[in-house]
Amino acid sequence: MTERDGTSSGAGGQDARGSGAPGGGRRPGGSGKGGSARRRNEQGRERNRGGERRFSEAAPSQRTRRADPARLVAFEVLRAVAAEDAYANLVLPASIRKHRLDRRDAGFATELTYGALRGQGTYDAVLARCVDRPLDQLDPAVLDALRIGAHQILAMRVPAHAALDQTVGLVRAVVGAGPSSLVNAVLRKVTARDLDGWIAEIVSGLTDATAIAALTHSHPEWIVRALRQSLVAHGRDVAEIDALLAADNAAPSVHLVALPGIGTLDDALAEGAEPGLLAPDSASYSGGDVSRLPGISAGTLRVQDTGSQLVARALAGVELADGAVEGPEQWLDLCAGPGGKTALLAALGQGRGVHVTANEPVPHRAQLVRQALRPLPASSWTVLGGDGRDLGAERSGQFHRVLVDAPCTGLGALRRRPESRWRRQPADLAGLAPLQRDLLTAALDAVAPGGVVAYVTCSPHHAETDAVVDDCLRRREGFERLDAGAALDAVSTGGPPGAGGGTGAQLWPHVPGPGAMYLALIRKAPEGRVPAA
Repeated sequence: MTERDGTSSGAGGQDARGSGAPGGGRRPGGSGKGGSARRRNEQGRERNRGGERRFSEAAPSQRTRRADPARLVAFEVLRAVAAEDAYANLVLPASIRKHRLDRRDAGFATELTYGALRGQGTYDAVLARCVDRPLDQLDPAVLDALRIGAHQILAMRVPAHAALDQTVGLVRAVVGAGPSSLVNAVLRKVTARDLDGWIAEIVSGLTDATAIAALTHSHPEWIVRALRQSLVAHGRDVAEIDALLAADNAAPSVHLVALPGIGTLDDALAEGAEPGLLAPDSASYSGGDVSRLPGISAGTLRVQDTGSQLVARALAGVELADGAVEGPEQWLDLCAGPGGKTALLAALGQGRGVHVTANEPVPHRAQLVRQALRPLPASSWTVLGGDGRDLGAERSGQFHRVLVDAPCTGLGALRRRPESRWRRQPADLAGLAPLQRDLLTAALDAVAPGGVVAYVTCSPHHAETDAVVDDCLRRREGFERLDAGAALDAVSTGGPPGAGGGTGAQLWPHVPGPGAMYLALIRKAPEGRVPAA
């Protein structure tokens, strides 16, 4: 948790209590007979107010009228997420740079932004008990400000008076004086209880375990049910659901990877990054704006979740069938945008003479793939812009290793993409399933005899994981599933990453924490050979 008393390095150095003076509004001097000398300010000028000036929480007109830059960043990001369907992880760094936040304020803004997004379900239930009208009748900008204030009051080490004062000041500055009075009144009610007390209040009278978990851990009920089912489907105890939901709400550190043979972690470690525990050439960083780290702008050091690093390394490291390759290997990333896994694969294959083909049909995402591959020799990669579903027929049997990082609901990445839990709907599963099957089918067509296909999702939902793989293989002959858990263990530097054995491997954010990435490895039999049943 970030501790902050409301004092900002920007906004004229305004203090949480609304005064530019040190000590939260107090100036040297006091009241009483003969106290005029004590009522003089630092410049020796006599004050004619008399006495110490203290601001009341009940007097919004005396509150700060400026928006603290760190809180303004959080507000801007929440507004972009709600009004423009933006992604917080893309908007936040740009807003931090625009407002020129230092490391401390950038860290505060980051925690406030993601915390308010993650806790939205719980905070809305609390706010609904403090507002005299349905929340959907509030100005959306005011509701976002209330969520920011609620997170500071209930989940951060920010004094209640500072959270109240600065949130009211934010609303005064960017929304208006009228709404600021409402925000003041509502947030004063929020301060009446701590988070545990409010959770006890909002779940009081409920008997359904799913509804209670949804409010307690700020997840939609359908996602709670889906994750419970996913635990069971992947052989885990359903009692782990509370630990899984809590892990989704933990503030994540930024995971880094130095491209093998190209980048280095040395400068990042010197800036406070910690060596990664699970993947080679990896580190974690919690120091604010990651774009300031050496190597990031050059692309030799990349932000990439540990789970993504492990699945790329597992594909690159798994053995092909004997005699599968004559000459340099050809690798394919079928759904490459924005290019993080592509760049790691290309770096891993660089010393092996590998050529990587990356396919991304969306033009701006294809450009991101090209940017990600800039540190690699141009002769070692190609970017295509076609529909991945067509590549199976167009490039049949040409690739020795194929990655299918399929579009999915992202239920395994809710910690890093907290807004996704409020955007996704159960109907999304039905819409994505045909696309996932078509892409995996194209990959099975594109892989060479003896080659391997990796099917990857950042969702643990059975309908997006084993069900897709089983359905595709049920219609095909000449393929076998490999032990993906063993392949992940083989490339992990910190022992088994919690994937378990068997065929498909499922990582989880709560054991030991790389995100809920799923991996299946499928090998095509060499010509004339039928795989063992």
